[in-house]
Amino acid sequence: MSNTKPRVVVAMSGGVDSSVAAALMVEQGYDVVGMMMRLWSEETVSGGAHNRCCTPDQMSDARRIADQLKIPFYVLDTKSVFRKTVVQYFIDAHREGITPNPCLECNRHIRFDFLQQNALALDADYLATGHYARIHQGDGGKFLLKKGLDDAKDQSYVLSVMGQEQLAHAMFPVGEYTKPEVRALAQKFGLPTASKHDSQDLCFLGDGDYRRFLRENAPEMMAAGPIVRSDGAVIGEHQGLANYTIGQRKGLGVFAPEPMYVIALNPAANALVVGTAEELGSRTLTARRVNWIAGEAPGDRFEAEVKIRYKARPAKASICAYDDQRMQVTFESPLRDITPGQGAVVYDGDVCLGGGIIEKPAL
Repeated sequence: MSNTKPRVVVAMSGGVDSSVAAALMVEQGYDVVGMMMRLWSEETVSGGAHNRCCTPDQMSDARRIADQLKIPFYVLDTKSVFRKTVVQYFIDAHREGITPNPCLECNRHIRFDFLQQNALALDADYLATGHYARIHQGDGGKFLLKKGLDDAKDQSYVLSVMGQEQLAHAMFPVGEYTKPEVRALAQKFGLPTASKHDSQDLCFLGDGDYRRFLRENAPEMMAAGPIVRSDGAVIGEHQGLANYTIGQRKGLGVFAPEPMYVIALNPAANALVVGTAEELGSRTLTARRVNWIAGEAPGDRFEAEVKIRYKARPAKASICAYDDQRMQVTFESPLRDITPGQGAVVYDGDVCLGGGIIEKPAL
């Protein structure tokens, strides 16, 4: 009788985290397969079109790691579905005057749908990734998504789109380690990615300049228009709504008795709405496309902590959950940088309960 553990497909990117994830799975005796996604990217000035998550160098590194670990390695063409579900969403969201987090959409549609389904089609039991998060099985058999042990690297925020079915077939091997420990493991395993830098920026941009990308793909977002106060008074001219974000103070080019901040973007009127710090802060937000990891909200009304950006600190709040995938969040204290399009992610201690996309307030 075979003692082989279940088959695990490891999403490999050529980086240190996914390399260590693969090495840990091999060390633990799993039947491991490496898989890398070829994602869409725009053409660069030099003529290439290489997504930052899968450059030729990264693909070469991933293949070399797989060879070193003696595991099969496949490349999955994901360009078309990535372009439709992540890149187009990024463009369309900016057209609506909101600031999206593409990583949420990538995890929702690409990693834990398209890629995971392809992994299961290879008779794998699990898809493992290099995310800093943990999966535990709680009372009643429900899967819990918990923060990674390294608070500075925790990625549960961008995994809040997962549900029970995805968690049942997912593994996060590096979530039990800190980043320095992961680098030390890479050295122990003799992996050439041990000292490799983490990837940054939007992976599908040829040069990292999202304003240039929007100028070419949503030129209307770069048209000049009025800068107005919340009462409609015009106090200046902006240089394209895509150049501004909620809470921005510098570079507005307006003169006022007190500091002005961006408080809203109004694409319908091509207007940039500015106001004082008091106007910027808010105690409430509403979110749509809410996903509860357990399959349902903990209750119609409950207390929790909410992160409004990936790097934001969790803030105490009261949650009112509606049955149409919406929720209202009321914070104990006003927050100044609530940004439509970002995720509002709900936590109970180190357990991620789920999250949704922050809606635009009525102008």
